[in-house]
Amino acid sequence: MIDYDDYANFTELSFACHGTDCCGGRADMDPAFVSIIQQLRNSLGRAIVISSGYRCPEHNNRVSSTGLTGPHTTGKAADLLVSKNTAFIIVKTAMLWGIKGLGVSQKGDVSKRFIHLDMVDRDPPTIWSY
Repeated sequence: MIDYDDYANFTELSFACHGTDCCGGRADMDPAFVSIIQQLRNSLGRAIVISSGYRCPEHNNRVSSTGLTGPHTTGKAADLLVSKNTAFIIVKTAMLWGIKGLGVSQKGDVSKRFIHLDMVDRDPPTIWSY
């Protein structure tokens, strides 16, 4: 179990599953991954909003093509609501810090643009767009 007191800017709620009829809002995140997110936030010097962190398998199966076993179900993935220069900085920095999966959604309404980061074991590391 992760101790969110170790992270200055994130709480368990920041990463909790948004499924309404499944796990009750679990946030089974990997501490090493949350540490990277905290380091990204520290390097930016401004808030990062997590739009999706942990997803229980049932919720992930409903909202993602990755089904019951996608990256969010491992606690090693998160979607960050960011755009423009902040998105660029996060992409550049995340790759240096061992992020293996990077999804980019930067079209449409600025308030809904996001970057997906994950530490799932990928060989080679992968980047994609939504």
